[in-house]
Parts: sequence; C-alpha cells; structure tokens
Amino acid sequence: MGQKTKTIIAFALPLQIILVLWAGSYPNFIENYYSNGVYPYISGFLRILLGWIPFSFGDLIYTTLVILAIRYVYKHWKRIKQKPLYFIKDIAVALSIVYFSFHLLWGLNYHRQPITWKLNIQNEYTVDELVELTQHIVEKSNQYQQQLTGDTILPVHIPYAKKEIFAKTEEAYENFAHQFPDFKYEHRSLKSSIYSVPLTFMGYGGYLNPFTNEAQVNGVTPKFRLPTVSGHEVAHQLGYSAEGATNFIGFLVTSQSNDPYFKYSAYNHALGYCLADLYQKDEAKYNQVVMTINQGVKENFNELRKFWEKYENPLEPIFKSVFNTFLKANNQKDGIKSYNAVVGYMVNYQKQHSSQL
Repeated sequence: MGQKTKTIIAFALPLQIILVLWAGSYPNFIENYYSNGVYPYISGFLRILLGWIPFSFGDLIYTTLVILAIRYVYKHWKRIKQKPLYFIKDIAVALSIVYFSFHLLWGLNYHRQPITWKLNIQNEYTVDELVELTQHIVEKSNQYQQQLTGDTILPVHIPYAKKEIFAKTEEAYENFAHQFPDFKYEHRSLKSSIYSVPLTFMGYGGYLNPFTNEAQVNGVTPKFRLPTVSGHEVAHQLGYSAEGATNFIGFLVTSQSNDPYFKYSAYNHALGYCLADLYQKDEAKYNQVVMTINQGVKENFNELRKFWEKYENPLEPIFKSVFNTFLKANNQKDGIKSYNAVVGYMVNYQKQHSSQL
C-alpha cells in the first residue's frame, strides 16, 4: 500500500466518526435501512459462512493479528524509531479500517431505536412494582428448582453438554419467533470462546465478535447460567446492541423455552438483577424476599459467586472500566450499568403480558 493511499485512509477516520455521529442522530433511518435492512443479510451471510466451524474463527483472527502486530514492530523497530510519523500513520490506517469494518458489519446497531420502542413498553417503575416482580420471579425460580431436583435444598445442575445448550438456544428462539417474528434466528453461529479462561479473568460471560458475527460464550461459566448467556449473545447477533435489551431478550426467549432447565436458568438470572436492585431501593423488603427463596436456588447463587471469586484479580476493574468507556462511546450512556435496565423492561412487560412472564 502506497503512502498516498495510506494518507487517504488515515484521514478518512475522523470523517467516518463524524458520519457515524450524524447517522446516529437518525435512529429511525438506522432502524429501517440498516438494522432491518442491510444488517440481516450481513449477519446471515457470516453465520452461514462461519457457523459450521466448531471453533471460534474470530478468536483465531484476533490471535493472528496480535502476533502479526508484534512481529511488525519487532521487525521494523529501527525504521519506527527513525520515522515515527510513518508508524503513527500506519496505526491510523489500521484504526480507520477497523472502525469502518466494525460499523458496517455490526456497530451501527448501537444507534437503532431502543427495545422499548420495538416492544412498545416503558422502563420506569416504582418500588412496589419491583417488589411484586421480584416475588413473582422468586416463585418461578423456586417452582423450577423444586421440579428439577425433587426438593427445595439441592442446586440445579444442567445435564446437557454445551453443544446441546447451543442447539436448544436455537430451538428456544424458533419457539419465541412464533410470537415475535422479528426475532427469528437461523443458521446458528454460537460457540464457546477459545479464550474462555481469559474472559473469566476479565469478568465477562461472553461477547459477540462484530467482524465474524460469531456469538462467543464463556465456556467455563457454571452450566446453569449458560442458557441465558447464550440467549443474550444471540440477541446481539440479531442486531440488538444495548446490554439491558439483550439481557431482556435473553430472559424472554429462555423463560419461554419448552425446556425446564432453560426456564430455571432464565428466572435465576433475572432474580439476581431484581434482588440487587431491590437491595439498593428497599433493604428491608429485600431481606423479607430473600427469606422466601429455596435453599437450592441460593446454592446456585453461591456456586456462581464462588466461581467469580476464584478468578478475581487486580486487572479485572481495568477491563471493566475499558468496557464501560466503550459502551458509553457507543450510545449507551449508562455504560456497564445498562445491564441493569433489564429490571425495568421486565416490570413493564409483566404489566402487559402478566400471563407470559
């Protein structure tokens, strides 16, 4: 690549940023022409192309790029020191190409209409409504825990292999699409990340590779949590970027699955968010609700807590801070806290569909 071409690509970066910011101010345009226009074809093509591969192709690409970058710096170190501006230009070129690819292949979904617009629900709620929802979620969690274990004491252990969970996630979306056709999911590309252990040290349950459209799940996560994590990542594949929205979609799809293990996973996951929110808003009510939770459900929470404690490290807050900044830079003003928006969605969805939650 000649220096003139590199200069043009490098200077295209700020122009791209301005263009994305401008397009982001027109969410209806993004919704109609990208999220429901071009993107489904891009996503479907990438899932057909790479979904059949049993391992994460995207993880291999990342690994290769890191190795090539280190090799490039090592091999050209003298030239970099002599002509640092050329190296800076090379970095700008790489960033420009990545920025363009990211937004073309997935990133513009950050600027689409919110899930509240899609499902015609609100996100505001009162403490009384939160208490009512939490009690309902406790009842459902207790119900499926007792159904699956035969008592109130034992934790739930999902008997499926990860590949079975991924296949059942696709089935759950197929079932959900009967009610909401826009959530139809075909050509599964849902995989356990090669870097599941590093992801755990970073504090992540999974991620979507925006360049290959592979939904990556942290494969070492306790298995009872995997159905909702898988449902969450598939929601990203379908073009929903906001973390609260994908948490909500993952909950709806998994809770309305025909599989009782999936239902338990959904309600257990939702209960964690509800309890955390209730503790912040009314500690007395929180203590009352906790007393009604089956010991087996609590044991699953303890299992999850011990799992994350095992991988605690000084760098995790840094990774979380970087991700928080990334989310805020991509139209999610609450950053990591946006995950908690799922509570408001559940409260208001229950008002409209009390028989389905």
